[in-house]
Amino acid sequence: MRIRTASLAIAAAVWISGALSARAEDGAAVFAATTLDLSADGRAEVAPDLATIQVGVHAEAPTASAALAKQRAEMNTVFATLRAQGLADRDIQTSELSLSPQYVDDAKSPRRLGSYQASNGVTVRLRDIARVGGVVDALVAAGANEIDGIGFGLSDPGAAEDVARRAALKALQAKADLYAAATGYRIRRLVRLSESGGLQPQPMGIMAMRRMATPVAAGALTVQVGVTAEYELVR
Repeated sequence: MRIRTASLAIAAAVWISGALSARAEDGAAVFAATTLDLSADGRAEVAPDLATIQVGVHAEAPTASAALAKQRAEMNTVFATLRAQGLADRDIQTSELSLSPQYVDDAKSPRRLGSYQASNGVTVRLRDIARVGGVVDALVAAGANEIDGIGFGLSDPGAAEDVARRAALKALQAKADLYAAATGYRIRRLVRLSESGGLQPQPMGIMAMRRMATPVAAGALTVQVGVTAEYELVR
């Protein structure tokens, strides 16, 4: 039994040694390959077709209930105006609701409660860029006294992203061919490819609005896709 056990142990050791040697040889072969790591960007400039507006009502009153009541009445008018402008419920979303006490600090007297402030904000998505200025004017006339920002985007960026991808791959392949030829190699295969990208707003002009509306610059959007690749080269 002892002799058999020793024989099995020796056989196992020989098998493990052979397996490790084979893996080492495979690793050496991979390590010996000449590779080229490159990256390239592709861009597509498109006009936005979606505007996002942050708008709200800020109210102040001596009591919390009075501040909320004042804000509620004005906000109901804002909601009614949004619907009158043709916006669907799916394009109106509450983004802020707050109520906070406001204190008065006076060096001549102790700190005291002065009033309460109530705020209610909504995020509005407008799918007709040409109407942005007019909608903002209508909201302010309805009682909105906070405009926290406006952004532009694409309702479906897929087509623009594909244009940017093709441009990135074309630039990547041209760069790979140049490096291979300049170093006396040729490309054998593509080993690895990865992507990164996103929208990058870049103002490129002012979109015309109605003469009486608040002027808004919609500009253009740059959709950028970056690709990184590893190529194997051979002589």
